[in-house]
Amino acid sequence: MKRREFISLLGGAAAWPLAARAQQAAMPVIGFLSSRSPGQSAGVVAAFRDGLAEAGFIEGKNVAIDFRFAEGHLERLPTLAIGLVRRGVAVIFTGGGDVPAMVAKGATSTIPIVFVTGFDPVKSGLVTSLNRPGGNLTGATVIAGQLAAKRLGLLHELVPSVRLVAVLLNPNDPNAEADVADAQVAARALGQQIEVMPAGSELELEVVFTQ
Repeated sequence: MKRREFISLLGGAAAWPLAARAQQAAMPVIGFLSSRSPGQSAGVVAAFRDGLAEAGFIEGKNVAIDFRFAEGHLERLPTLAIGLVRRGVAVIFTGGGDVPAMVAKGATSTIPIVFVTGFDPVKSGLVTSLNRPGGNLTGATVIAGQLAAKRLGLLHELVPSVRLVAVLLNPNDPNAEADVADAQVAARALGQQIEVMPAGSELELEVVFTQ
């Protein structure tokens, strides 16, 4: 081996530990994907940071968080999710319903996804079962559909004479049909009738309240 080649090889070998340390020192990034706005998510974000801190992860010190908010525009979620995947985040947290989780699931099959939802994740297709989620998704759920009967029951106690109840619903939500079915069953048991008022945008929401 020539002297020049030996020096070049030695110099390259000396750089390897430096490159390895640089890769190890790279701060992991958590993707935060929500259908809501920053203001609506303030409480969740604060709790999220507190939970990370309890586990030893401090934002800006040993972990970074990339927040992506759709601000109520569900059609923005696919672009936001793809942005997180392209950045190469270590994990994606989704909030604001199960739609962000479903979008994230469609965007990546390798990056771990942790979701929080108020719907049945098995029925919506997020996971195969509650005890064995499978794939790259896991999370927590409070199945809010079961609360329909409780809500209508409380309303009946407050205003027993009411027989027609309006149900405000986002038709773009994949759980919309299941929510309506749960509400109809609960209403029939109380002798009530429900009228579904669809509102999938701010403009439609204003129309519903002015009718």
